[in-house]
Amino acid sequence: KKKTVSFSSMPNDRKINSTAACISLMLEGCELKKVRSNSRMYSRFFVLDADMRSVRWEPSKKDSEKAKIEIKSVKEVRVGKKTPVLRSNGLSDQFPDECAFSIIYGDNYESLDLVASSADVVSAWVMGLRYLVSYGKHSPEAPGTGHPSLRTSWISSVFDLADLEKSGRIPVSRAVQLIKALNPGMKTSTIELKFKELQKASERPGTEVACDLFVEAYCELCTRPEIFFLLVQFSSNKEYLGVKDLLMFLEVEQGMEGVTEEKCLEIVSKYEPSKEGREKGYLAIDGFTRYLLSADCSIFDPQHRKVCQDMAQPLSHYYISSAHSACLLEDNFWGRSDITGYISALGLGCRSIELVLWDGPEGEPVVYTSPSAASCVPFRAVVGLIDQHAFTASAYPLILCLVVRCSAPQQRLAAQCLRKTLGEKLYLEPPNPMASYLPSPEELKGRILIKGKKLPPTCEDSEGEVSDEEEGWELARRLGQEDREAPEGGGLRRVRLSRELSELVSLCQAVPFQDFESSRRGQRYWEMCSFSEVEAGRFANECPAELVSYNKRFLSRIYPSPMRIDASNMNPQDFWKCGCQMVAMNYQTPGLMMDLNAGWFRQNGACGYVLRPAIMREEVSYFSANAKDSLPGVPAQLLHLKVISGQNLPKPKGSGAKGEVVEPYVCAEIHGIPADCAEHRTKTALQSGDNPIFDESLEFQINLPELAVLRFVVLDDDYIGDEFIAQYTIPFECLQPGYRHVPLQSLAGEPLPHATLFVHVAITDRRGGGKGHRRGLAGRRGRRVREYTSTKATGIKAIDEVFRTATQPLREATDLRENVQNALVSFKELCGLTPAANMKQCILTVSTWLLHSDSAPSVTLNLAEQYPPMEAQGPIPDLLRKVLTAYETMIQTSRTLIESADAVYGKLIQAQQAGMDFHKELHRIETKEGLRGHKLQKALESFAWNITVLKGQADLLKHAKAEALDNLWQIHNAGQSCGIGRNGSASLEPSRLQAPLEPIPE
Repeated sequence: KKKTVSFSSMPNDRKINSTAACISLMLEGCELKKVRSNSRMYSRFFVLDADMRSVRWEPSKKDSEKAKIEIKSVKEVRVGKKTPVLRSNGLSDQFPDECAFSIIYGDNYESLDLVASSADVVSAWVMGLRYLVSYGKHSPEAPGTGHPSLRTSWISSVFDLADLEKSGRIPVSRAVQLIKALNPGMKTSTIELKFKELQKASERPGTEVACDLFVEAYCELCTRPEIFFLLVQFSSNKEYLGVKDLLMFLEVEQGMEGVTEEKCLEIVSKYEPSKEGREKGYLAIDGFTRYLLSADCSIFDPQHRKVCQDMAQPLSHYYISSAHSACLLEDNFWGRSDITGYISALGLGCRSIELVLWDGPEGEPVVYTSPSAASCVPFRAVVGLIDQHAFTASAYPLILCLVVRCSAPQQRLAAQCLRKTLGEKLYLEPPNPMASYLPSPEELKGRILIKGKKLPPTCEDSEGEVSDEEEGWELARRLGQEDREAPEGGGLRRVRLSRELSELVSLCQAVPFQDFESSRRGQRYWEMCSFSEVEAGRFANECPAELVSYNKRFLSRIYPSPMRIDASNMNPQDFWKCGCQMVAMNYQTPGLMMDLNAGWFRQNGACGYVLRPAIMREEVSYFSANAKDSLPGVPAQLLHLKVISGQNLPKPKGSGAKGEVVEPYVCAEIHGIPADCAEHRTKTALQSGDNPIFDESLEFQINLPELAVLRFVVLDDDYIGDEFIAQYTIPFECLQPGYRHVPLQSLAGEPLPHATLFVHVAITDRRGGGKGHRRGLAGRRGRRVREYTSTKATGIKAIDEVFRTATQPLREATDLRENVQNALVSFKELCGLTPAANMKQCILTVSTWLLHSDSAPSVTLNLAEQYPPMEAQGPIPDLLRKVLTAYETMIQTSRTLIESADAVYGKLIQAQQAGMDFHKELHRIETKEGLRGHKLQKALESFAWNITVLKGQADLLKHAKAEALDNLWQIHNAGQSCGIGRNGSASLEPSRLQAPLEPIPE
């Protein structure tokens, strides 16, 4: 049975859902721009010959026999700007990457560089050419002849099962339900319209459909061209992936390690719908689509679905998921207190809840935060609920922040209630005066801590006066319950506190904040301060380094400004970047800020605790929260994000006036330190229906990956105002590379059934120094002066002499890393790959060129050597010679790095440790040198900078050595699997190469 060529409902828009459709378009021909080496572009009409053996173009000054390329001479088809001509600066900005492709052909590996009017046209030509090249090598039959495909047979068998009467026809309504069941999320109206179209075109109207029409409708509706294109790219020679093809896709594109053929067969048996496919180990387009949509292929790294961080650090080293006014379901002023708000917050992994205690009408304390006395909740009921749900979502400690607004007798009742209800869960042990830091979340598992005021040790009565907290008075003013005026002179208010309640407070004693110097000298590790959003914002802007330093030892809680009467949320990133652990959020208010909070706390098994970046925890480290560029010792990374398509996008809420038309675009936002905050958007997909194609590449530079969050927002482009459709927020550290589906969520953070974005994710180290920019990685080399990280003078001679010994090792470390990095990029570019490609892809690409030629030059990898040379026998074309030279440079620079890294690393660590020996004596030395004021501050900053730089550069070098060893392992692995390796393999154990590095002590 011949394969059909499909057309979509739009008359001018051909839907590519099979290779036959691609070849049909090529046979008709179309206009493409031919790019010459002088960067000029000429419009030419390109067409595939009827015998499908050559591609021709006209007009041409050459005679017709020369203005053509024979399919059998094609070595490779590249998508994007992957040749020197297309990468040249004169052309880079004239057309998008998605509209360019190149045909590498002939024994001299010449390139025909072409630009199409759209990414769809590129997809059709590339898919068709790759298919013809494969068939030319592997199969005598022309595509489009022979037996029914796996897919057609399977769809026909589904039809036969539904044909209960065995009449060869089924009712349209049943056919619609069948397709809907096979493709959840597709609208019934879309399927009905397709059947009407096909019935009209075939002049077979009626209430029933035959098998051939059902197959055609299914193929047109359920084939996603972008996934079909991907399948053909990795398929050896048919319209499905064999086990070896799937293994290649998982390793090379998805970045999976240790994939076996058994694992691939598991995937086939789980996702391939056709029985024949499962038996033969084939994954056809429907199974491949199902797999890519599955949880097994999620964008969210499954390792982060469980607790994966070190939980044995002090409590102050973690961000803690915190709620403000958790019982509210609406806004602060008109909200109604509802007990289910606590269940919701605890269920989301919240580990800090605020309870404001008021005198209740029945003589027992109540919790309420709305002006209506009728909406209060008995404190006893709230505590019972907390006891029941405290550890359902997370086993790690829960902190109850008590703000006391009730009388001493009712405080006693509250204390009794807490002791009786929470029992053993309540943490009451006094803090250890010999320790310097709080216990860890691991040590406090299953315990509830009370944060509140404590009576001074001098007070021996059953109650006493303590300074009050500002939090909660705004509501008291509205309730008309504020009977205490602020003391004259603007001092702190005083309130009565009962001894019973005071005794419940152990590790989280609330104290008023004076200034950073007083805290440094006198604050004890179990004491903590609460800051209003305004006050904390001022510190974050005016003295961020001091706030970061303060938060290394002490917990700080940030609560929203009382001016937020609508219960809106502050941006938690403004305070996370300064190390503030507890940023209290209004959980009941959806939107960007709550998305960031919810997304952020997903990364450690949603346990409510996230370990802060090392640079914020180390006792001596330099970190400026408001940095505008890369940080010393933290490797900046580039995120290459391709937004390919959207699936089953819902209409914006309340947008009925626009009928069925949604014209979406995608915004990708990075939230993090100021240097990382950025936003890029795709073009609007016009008249696209529910499944738009965007096919657009975006790039972001991430300077502090551990604090970065990526947020996808889908909006409807409307001239009145763009309307929200969906969003998804994910920490940068949780991103999985490769082709992934993004599960979209509503404004309230609820999953939207079957609504997804299809994207490709790649992460690379920023090449060298300097800013990453859009042309960035593949730009010209050699023009940039290499930047070296250096130490700074402290003004103290003995210390400066120690750090000066590191000047040369710092230069050597940078040279070792960047020489390898530059050599890698050159080699990848000559292979026609992006800097995001891995070494295995490079070797496989070179082997593909050699295998696609009858007169292939003999090139082999000598795997007997640890650093395998790539050797050529006989004459080789110019491009291949350049590739071999680039490979040799890459191997030599990698060898130098691997063999020199340990010695340079040792010198850096030696200098860092010698510097740290001065740390304990630093204040004595400063006093002796007479440093004070600005000079003292500068000296301390320079000292911290130097320690951070030395540790960071040593870390980077260790990491670079591990990567170089991994590249060697990939070369050996790829050489063996693709057939260009000889002499077996040197003893390179992947487990040895990929062993975790010894962490450098903090």
